[in-house]
Amino acid sequence: MSKLLVVSDNHGDQQILTKILHQFGDQVDYRFHNGDSELSIDSPLVQQFNIVKGNMDFEDFPLENVVNIGDDVVYQTHGHLKNVNQSPLNLELTARSVSANIALFGHTHQLMCTMDGSLLLVNPGSISQPRGEFQMIGGTFCIVDVSTQKFIVDYYDRDLNLVPSLHFQFDR
Repeated sequence: MSKLLVVSDNHGDQQILTKILHQFGDQVDYRFHNGDSELSIDSPLVQQFNIVKGNMDFEDFPLENVVNIGDDVVYQTHGHLKNVNQSPLNLELTARSVSANIALFGHTHQLMCTMDGSLLLVNPGSISQPRGEFQMIGGTFCIVDVSTQKFIVDYYDRDLNLVPSLHFQFDR
């Protein structure tokens, strides 16, 4: 089993990333930042994440990553170039084209967790500037448990508390 920490859209708030890493960094196998970090490329925080460039990042981060985790493949992008505000379709097609079974993105500032066939799509929401239905939580990130039988996705708030109503489990 692998554990993935997924965060996005902190928009320069380095303190929250440090807090999350301090609490959960050693409990996970992989750490993903889905863009709009607004961090300097030489920030020590950047070295802690598989990070992609968002529309508000000006450093030379990659626009997308493909990460092999055992038999699983993670496709990661911010999402602005895939038009995720309108539809996840372009994201899904790109993820499938690289044989990914997990697609991570951000940009919308709205959390999302769904399974489309064999593809898990996860947006952790914005940790600093949330929007939409779960805005009142005040910012979210998630941890994805990956096993051969299932995906389990748990969301946490800015105070690092588990949000029980945002627990998702999908059989594979």
